[in-house]
Amino acid sequence: MSYSNSKSLRDVLAADYESLARRLTRCLGSPDVAREALHEAFVRADRVSDAVPVRSPVDYLFRMALNLAKDHRKSERRLLNASEIEAILALPDERPGPAAEFEARIEFEQFEKALSELPPRKRDVFICAHLDLMPHRDIAKRFGINVRTVEFDLQHAMEHLSRQLGRKVIRRFGPRGPAQSDRSG
Repeated sequence: MSYSNSKSLRDVLAADYESLARRLTRCLGSPDVAREALHEAFVRADRVSDAVPVRSPVDYLFRMALNLAKDHRKSERRLLNASEIEAILALPDERPGPAAEFEARIEFEQFEKALSELPPRKRDVFICAHLDLMPHRDIAKRFGINVRTVEFDLQHAMEHLSRQLGRKVIRRFGPRGPAQSDRSG
């Protein structure tokens, strides 16, 4: 009758459980962790191959349990603890609430309606300048008009939109003049 590695390991673990648990407790710092590792080692002892005989079952079980405990600690480090979870849950939700979303949707619909009321070229010039962020010179080339006409169309569009949406327009066209920039310094 042959004596298998798994039977040998289970027998040694049953006979030397307390001494193995004490040794592991000294290494791991916790009797609970040591016992849990030994239980896991007992379960895994059935999977040990018989291809090579285990020469020192006590040392083999000790090393197996120690490695299992270390692997368990590594996997626990990847998980969040209770205080980290609480900190995440305490972060404010910066998304708009349902009421703000509803108001924004209504305002956007009003904007679309006001934009559709503009003459086609003025609407297209506004879209190119404010949504596509095209330079005024490129808009002028695209529509075959001069830059001053682009600025006039934008001013007219902004005035119309501000009236329709009940907003005040604060907009400058063109770069700041040298006399104005000298006064600000």
